[in-house]
Amino acid sequence: MKAHSSWPTWMVLVIVFAFSNLCAAQTQGEEGEEATQWFTTDELNVGLGEAPDEINRMSPREAIRSFLELTEEEDYQGAAHVLNLAELSPEEQQERGHVLAMQLAEVFRRGEWLSASNLSGRQDAVIEDTTGENPLAGDPRRDIELASLQADGEAYDIRLGRYRVEDEDPIWLIMPGSVASIPLLYDEYGPSMVEEYIPDRFKTTFGFLMVWEWIAVPVFLVLIVLLGWSIYTFVGLMARWLPSGAPSIFAARIKGPMSLIVMSLVTQMLLEYVVSFSAVAMTTFRVLLITVMAWGVGTIALRLVDTIMLRMARRLVGEIDDTKPKDERRLLTTLYAVRRAVILVMVSAVTIYVLSQIQLFETLGLSLLASASVLAVLVGIAGQTVLGNILSSLQLSLAKPIRIGDLVIFEDEWCYVEGIFYTFIRLRVWDERRIIVPVTYFVSKPFQNLSVKSAKMYRSMELILHLSTDIALLRKTFLEYAQEEDSVIEHHKLLCYATGQTATTLVITCYFVASDPMSGWTAEMNIREKLLTFIREDHPDWWPRDVMVISHQDIARAEGTKPHKTIMGTSSEKPATDSEPRKEE
Repeated sequence: MKAHSSWPTWMVLVIVFAFSNLCAAQTQGEEGEEATQWFTTDELNVGLGEAPDEINRMSPREAIRSFLELTEEEDYQGAAHVLNLAELSPEEQQERGHVLAMQLAEVFRRGEWLSASNLSGRQDAVIEDTTGENPLAGDPRRDIELASLQADGEAYDIRLGRYRVEDEDPIWLIMPGSVASIPLLYDEYGPSMVEEYIPDRFKTTFGFLMVWEWIAVPVFLVLIVLLGWSIYTFVGLMARWLPSGAPSIFAARIKGPMSLIVMSLVTQMLLEYVVSFSAVAMTTFRVLLITVMAWGVGTIALRLVDTIMLRMARRLVGEIDDTKPKDERRLLTTLYAVRRAVILVMVSAVTIYVLSQIQLFETLGLSLLASASVLAVLVGIAGQTVLGNILSSLQLSLAKPIRIGDLVIFEDEWCYVEGIFYTFIRLRVWDERRIIVPVTYFVSKPFQNLSVKSAKMYRSMELILHLSTDIALLRKTFLEYAQEEDSVIEHHKLLCYATGQTATTLVITCYFVASDPMSGWTAEMNIREKLLTFIREDHPDWWPRDVMVISHQDIARAEGTKPHKTIMGTSSEKPATDSEPRKEE
């Protein structure tokens, strides 16, 4: 009976145990959730005393805004309440708190242009992303990065953390690890030696810069420009002093890039060791210096390739035409392809380097990815012609249907290919005119490449002569004249035949092989003139003439006629009968 009466007690114990476990699990879940929203601590900055009433540290935006406003008013003791000085003792907090706040304000002012408006205004710093492309959107954060600065070749992050003391509301403070790096960053980005001699009244802020900076920046720029002009002039004088040739040409072409590189290096050295400005001016200078340096180095590399191309063209090719060996013309074409590759690599490298150095990838990466399709459409529409020409140029470089120096017939013009560039091809006409043709237009039109395999060319020449012409004698004379021409090669292929006939004339066609098309044209004109002179002086009866039949008798056999004297190429015969006369002209 006692055994049966004890079961209600056991049931109560089981229910109480299960309920206590559920409560404990819920409590642990809440503590785990709170652990992702803030850092829990027992005390904060006890050595600094009570925080000023005007300071607001409930959100990242308000905390940094309060810090910047207090430091601008030089209330560094109040600004120290935005720092988490947990690694310092209460005495050190009282002694060094305002110093660290002043140093951090200088780092922000000179090293990183920090705007409180760019920070989250929410207490939990949740990333609000309506597009849904940010994987962290909607999650609360307990620490965020304010800036990442370089000092002694190492990167140091300045981070803002959310802290909660017991049951108080959580607040945002500069994290202890970042506070520890403030002296090192101050040594790197703090005031320069020149600022030690500037009166305090000129150090007040006026707009984005301090008063003394509005005076120093223009003077600084003028001095740098004068330095660049001096370098430009000096390099120009060196180009004149150097012997004529590739060195002088190269020196003359790098005057501008060299002066910009020197200006960039000197400016960077002065900003690092002599003078420093506010973050607005420093950021602007840094972007300009990086861009100028990258552009200068890329331009000098391109000028070096151009000079090498010019030197090799003068030594190996000279005047560019198809009389030069095919290997030399192929080499020059390859050099042009290398030039285009250098341009493409330099532009890409400079763009990537500049974007990486000014840290645009981190701030614009998601935006660029989000608008990639829009950018692709815009670039495709706006740069369709340019991109098409570039791709066609690369196609010409790989397939090589034409080479530098090839003789082509393009739209009935005899032209030499003088240059293949990214967006156009430069053709030199035989009369020294230049035709600039877009690459896409050139490759979309049929053209004749007379130098694709060899510069030699078959030429044909026609003569219209009388039926009585002695073809064997004319052939012999043609062979003699053709062999006298230096540009006529492969004499065993010389041909001369009657290739056509009419009622009154013969068509005589002569064939020969010329070393190149232009020389072949000249040889054809010379041979034609010599043959015409030979016919005019020795065989004028070979000239073609009209024949008018005034008799029904056979003219070729001259039946019933008797010859009579031929006068001025016209012969007349008296018929055997007194019927109808016959006349030949």
